[in-house]
Amino acid sequence: MKYTVDDWVFNKVPNVNFGIIVAKGIKNHETSNAVHTFLEASERQVRLEIPEDQIKTHPDLAVYREALLAIGINPNKYTHSVEAMSKRVIKGSQLPRINDLVDLCNAIALKYRVSMGGHDLADIDDDLSVRLSTKEDVFLPLGESAYEAMPEGELVFTSGSKVQTRQWLWRQSELGKVTNNSRDIIFQLVGFQQDGSSNLPYAIAELEKWLKTHYKVSYQTFIVDAQHTQITF
Repeated sequence: MKYTVDDWVFNKVPNVNFGIIVAKGIKNHETSNAVHTFLEASERQVRLEIPEDQIKTHPDLAVYREALLAIGINPNKYTHSVEAMSKRVIKGSQLPRINDLVDLCNAIALKYRVSMGGHDLADIDDDLSVRLSTKEDVFLPLGESAYEAMPEGELVFTSGSKVQTRQWLWRQSELGKVTNNSRDIIFQLVGFQQDGSSNLPYAIAELEKWLKTHYKVSYQTFIVDAQHTQITF
């Protein structure tokens, strides 16, 4: 299977990097004490490090807003996942506990302020790509059973013509949702090079550590950037 990011994305946002980790044979389950504790610590960390009046301007979050604007997406209307989670936590709420893998992804995303999501490979039967949508594409909203037609020209993450995530980093589909029965997962992390540094490698290393020690599975890790726009796994 291939994963490709269209050159259009790098023309608009040259410093964006995608971390892709493919892990198989994971035994997902209800949230474990270890992941629950990690997520609580990540929530506390965000509250300490980002004042409420800096949710939109903190460098770790502002870089996503800038990328969305460069692509033509309104970050106020289509708030990226890291900002949405951080805002909820900073304002005093706790993220919902869903299952071990989803909560782990949320904990890592909060700790490193890196957009990331897991997608169940059981629902994916075609090559993956980050590209502009076409009139052939469809989207299955969370909790729904009927596909919706897609507008043309929206940046999406797709499996063939089935959209996995709308507005790039905004809303994931019911298709590929990680549940307690999920076993084979592709994790997609999105970060940016800023002044020669990035939070992305640290988030990748954290996820790799948990895959090795907590889930005890092997995995493949890839980086997709302007010089390497396609991988095969």
